[in-house]
Amino acid sequence: MGLNSVRADIKMREGIIFIISGPSGGGKTTLVQNALKLVDNLEFSVSCTTRARREGETDGTDYRFVSQDEFRNMVKNGEFAEYAEVHGKSYGTPLAEFERARKSGVDLILDIDVQGARQIREKYDSAVFCFVLPSSFRILKDRLIMRESDDKKEIERRLTAARQEIEDIDYYDYIIVNDSLDEALTSLTSVINAARCENERVMARINKDYFS
Repeated sequence: MGLNSVRADIKMREGIIFIISGPSGGGKTTLVQNALKLVDNLEFSVSCTTRARREGETDGTDYRFVSQDEFRNMVKNGEFAEYAEVHGKSYGTPLAEFERARKSGVDLILDIDVQGARQIREKYDSAVFCFVLPSSFRILKDRLIMRESDDKKEIERRLTAARQEIEDIDYYDYIIVNDSLDEALTSLTSVINAARCENERVMARINKDYFS
């Protein structure tokens, strides 16, 4: 059987959803940004949020920044695959992003909190879940302090939230320890490549006459 015949016998793949969660300061956003530069056929799922845009962020690229009323209407209309309130602000993943990925074969990577991950787990059991954190809580605290973007009260609030988020770690498929960005990035890209080669995902695409 020639190469062209093999290709004809394999159906177009459905996009895989990769969920990346972890406490604030764990480095998951930087990790995701670097993975997007290295991995082909991988796109960032742009979430909606009611929080204010930070310096350097672009509407429609980092987030879709919406008002609280807009967000409520989207919830009412069933437009989210998941949504949650995090640090007093609302975040949600548009359902249209998932449908687009499924139909186009593009893999999506989501940077979402544990609340949203729970909702995705209930609806999309084929998603791949990764939890990112440093090797110690002390390192996490130091990173939040060094960012110099939050006051002491906000840092303590984020650390309290981190303790609660880490309680969900057993529900994740992979744990990525992010002390070294290069090593963590190697781990994440390895997870992505392994998921793409999973038996069930590949065999689901092979037509029944593949071996004829």
